Amino acid sequence: MIDYISSNILLGAFLPGITDGLFSTQGIMVMLLLAYGGAMWMFLTSAPKVHTIMVSDLSIARQFYEEILNLPIADVPLHYYYNYEQSLGSTMLDPIYMGSGVNNSGMMGESRGLWYQLRKNTQLHIIGGASLGYKNSQRHVCFDHECLDDILLRVQSRRLKYKIRSEKPLNFLVKDLDNRVIEMAEAKSQ
Repeated sequence: MIDYISSNILLGAFLPGITDGLFSTQGIMVMLLLAYGGAMWMFLTSAPKVHTIMVSDLSIARQFYEEILNLPIADVPLHYYYNYEQSLGSTMLDPIYMGSGVNNSGMMGESRGLWYQLRKNTQLHIIGGASLGYKNSQRHVCFDHECLDDILLRVQSRRLKYKIRSEKPLNFLVKDLDNRVIEMAEAKSQ
């Protein structure tokens, strides 16, 4: 106890006001805010990078990514648990506040799509919604060139038949084991 008092007096002698300011209500609030900011920074820097690909048929996409490309299934990242990307254009109400007459469970289950681990800190999110390609081929559309490069490398390593149609924007065709043609297309945002 005497050591604590003497250390406070000693600290107060060299830095007057630091003990009063640091342990005041305002000082504690500043320390809490700094701790919260540090925790948020740690969370955001450890969150995986997510690439999204829109496909024309989820069941065919599941076969392609799981069985042919052999991508491991990934857990849904924490920031996707609360349906963040779908809520951007909707009513912005948490389902807990909606009445019992509204049932979102079917829609939310479908909208989550498929999740795969592409690289160490990179995940692939597959969702439905793309139109069929040329001659009713399956189409997989992505806005990220890096993502399609990784998939092309995976296709080449699996020795699948493929044909590059264009480099920029990247567009290539792949044949799966059932001889279905899958068009992988990079969509350019303008």
